[in-house]
Amino acid sequence: MLTARTYNRRAVQRVLSTVTLLGLLVATAAAFAITEHFKLIRTPVFDAHVSKRLSPVCGCAESKATITLQLRHRDRVTLTIQDSRGDTVATLASGRPEPKAQVLTFPWNGKTDSGSVAPDGVYRPQIHLADARWTILFPNRIVLDTTPPKVRSASVQHRVLLAGGSHAVAIHYVLGERAHAAVYLGGNRLIRSRRRESRGVLKWKGRGAGGKSLPARRYVLSVGAIDLAGNATPPAGQKEVVVRLVYIEVTPHVARVRAGARFSLRVETAAQQYGWRFAGQHGTAEGSVLRLRAPAKKGTYRLVVTEDGHKAVAIVKARK
Repeated sequence: MLTARTYNRRAVQRVLSTVTLLGLLVATAAAFAITEHFKLIRTPVFDAHVSKRLSPVCGCAESKATITLQLRHRDRVTLTIQDSRGDTVATLASGRPEPKAQVLTFPWNGKTDSGSVAPDGVYRPQIHLADARWTILFPNRIVLDTTPPKVRSASVQHRVLLAGGSHAVAIHYVLGERAHAAVYLGGNRLIRSRRRESRGVLKWKGRGAGGKSLPARRYVLSVGAIDLAGNATPPAGQKEVVVRLVYIEVTPHVARVRAGARFSLRVETAAQQYGWRFAGQHGTAEGSVLRLRAPAKKGTYRLVVTEDGHKAVAIVKARK
């Protein structure tokens, strides 16, 4: 049976629990209201964009990082670059008066206030508005990278390229990091891969800078890479591959046949038709097999096959 004291104590506990619950509900509602209020407050800076990477030494479009933004109200702007420890390495603007709603651009060349190139690492811009008494460290990261990508290896399976049509030589490469692979000839870039990969294949169709056809001869191609910051593998770090470019080829290069007998040689070309000259005769042919008759007289003869100004030569030795 409950005593009056026990009953009163439980009643007080119920009242306290109710008051506590009401207090929590009020506090939650107040916190929600404050949060929503802050969401409605517009920051004095809007439409901000920050470059993700730069290389001050690349000599390319990525040699500078840019910070663009707009102000809601006219103010005096101080913009600095902070390193990962929160130290200021460069001051891009100091108390500079700027109008509102105008796109403001602040370039950073990757150098410190002392004029030296900042070390590789992650940096973030910080803005201070004097009139608004407002300072914020941007969450956007700027990665400064001056290290060029390395080429581990480069090779070709077939060193002879029959130019024309869809023929191409496959250049296999392995890089030290994910980057765009590139093929150079005499310092001029011929090919750049679309995707960033640490290994892959580039195909060369025997064309030079500007897509011009190259003459038939031996070529030494260099394989390098370009990373996201614009750093390119220096010539000393590139790997070389050798490719012989031909437009028409006849095999074997030396054929031994019977005098007066028929014989055949293999002709490879991307053209549908080619010409030939042999032992005082000439003509045109199609297909990969050229059939001729050897002279009746024993001797050494020269066979020349031609296609659009290109030629290949084979020696035919007729014996009794």
